[in-house]
Amino acid sequence: MAADVLFTGSAVFTGSGAPLEGVAVAVTDGRIAAIVPAADAEALAGPETQRVHAPGALLSPGFQDAHLHPTGGGVEALQCDLTMSESAEHSVRLIAEYAAANPNEPWILGGGWSMDHFAGGSPLRGAIDAVVADRPVLLMSRDHHSTWANSAAIEAAGLDASTADPADGRIEREADGYPAGTFHEGAGDLFDEVKPEVSAELAYQGLLHTQRQMLSLGVTGWQDALIGISGPVPDSAPAYRRAVETGELKVHVVGAQWWQRDKGIEQIDDILRYRDECVALGTADRYQVGTVKIMVDGVAENFTASMLTPYRDAHGHDTHNHGISFVDAETLREAVVRLDAAGMQVHFHALGDRAVRDALDAIEAAREANGPSDNRHHLAHLQIVAEAETARFAKLDAVANLQMLWATHEEQLDTLTLPFMQEGQEDRQYPFGDLVRGGARLAAGSDWPVSSANPLEAIMIGVTRVGPGIEQGPLAGEQQRLTLEQAFAAYTSGSAYVNHRDHDTGSIREGYLANLVVIEPNPFSVPAEEIHLAEVSSTWVEGSNVYTRPETN
Repeated sequence: MAADVLFTGSAVFTGSGAPLEGVAVAVTDGRIAAIVPAADAEALAGPETQRVHAPGALLSPGFQDAHLHPTGGGVEALQCDLTMSESAEHSVRLIAEYAAANPNEPWILGGGWSMDHFAGGSPLRGAIDAVVADRPVLLMSRDHHSTWANSAAIEAAGLDASTADPADGRIEREADGYPAGTFHEGAGDLFDEVKPEVSAELAYQGLLHTQRQMLSLGVTGWQDALIGISGPVPDSAPAYRRAVETGELKVHVVGAQWWQRDKGIEQIDDILRYRDECVALGTADRYQVGTVKIMVDGVAENFTASMLTPYRDAHGHDTHNHGISFVDAETLREAVVRLDAAGMQVHFHALGDRAVRDALDAIEAAREANGPSDNRHHLAHLQIVAEAETARFAKLDAVANLQMLWATHEEQLDTLTLPFMQEGQEDRQYPFGDLVRGGARLAAGSDWPVSSANPLEAIMIGVTRVGPGIEQGPLAGEQQRLTLEQAFAAYTSGSAYVNHRDHDTGSIREGYLANLVVIEPNPFSVPAEEIHLAEVSSTWVEGSNVYTRPETN
């Protein structure tokens, strides 16, 4: 039987190890039919075969993003989008331009501002008031751990100097205690009762916007790290169901149901019911929700990452602040034991070393109570991991879900995080090499829209530990670098494993779905510091061409 599509001329990364040279890949009926020596390729072709001949390129399994926020990110991109802002002044100018272009919007919503553009990482209400004072403005930070509000939004929510900080957040305040304009973590939820809800249509268009962007980056599957909650991020579930019904959903998606930290163990029954309802819809091959996302802590930039040692102040003295554990260790263990017993995967946001330890302790408790499972629990972010914890990943079958793009010196890390860390903790930043040496299985994701979703940009930093234009040496030293083979495997077969899709995606082998990406030039043939300059020339889902790079003159 002649191939529908025949890929020739490219090196072939199969999902692990070094790329194959001198082979061709044939696709029939949406699946990989054969991998043969290049000399035998013509025997697989017929008059209707589509040929993709790309000398000097790499054919790889489609990337899979193991930590993405597609609907929320897409909605923000369609609202007041500050992700391209280059300074505080630029952010304010973009807000003013958006307000002028959208005079009938009662609230200005969106996000994408960078903490490092503002003193102390906390912008002030007055900066927005100077350009928009007639209506509320509410904008999420790029990392979605802080919210920037103008005076009209603060007044609409009824907040003032007497408003107490919530248990899971902090309000930046002026000298008299009045909110200064930045609301960290759960403090941003104080606006939920008054701000407009995201419409179902906007959520759907946001999802499709994201899918187009991800396909252009070679991403053919992902894990949505926040399903089932309203508020700052719209519930993605209705949008996904509509996209499945209309045939618009091209990628394969695992949805991680949000663990509501203001509730307890009692929410597990609802989580399981929601999962079972999704299974009954028969959409599991394209979209399923067998995962729970538990946010164990915050982020280091606003001192809410949960740490074993205290943060230091600006003078280098210890404070009493160890960050915030959003779920106490005992509740976390009980929850994970019960979820694991019910066959649910747990996706942990664990950034500080205490959060990592608490998450691993919870997985260990589940194994002791339930025995080994195939639930494939994974910990995302892993900014600081105590040396003693790295070997526990392999022991507990816990997957390290890496956001490689962050593993470099850059202004936000160097000004808002490292100066407030204990001695020696710079060497524990994103310890990828230690995790590999400890035997940990790796997956990878972007946390988009927190940062770029381009896997090649992330892979370059995972391999070099130095971002483009950065003069400092490798963050935490060369010993924390990944090999290019390890980084590519994390973003393909590793994330497919996390998503329970390693039986038919994440690798190039006979019988697997033809979810593929062609990259030019071959990243394995260029200097490591140039990997991010390679581009996706085409993306394929189940043998269909879903993206082709536009030709440039």
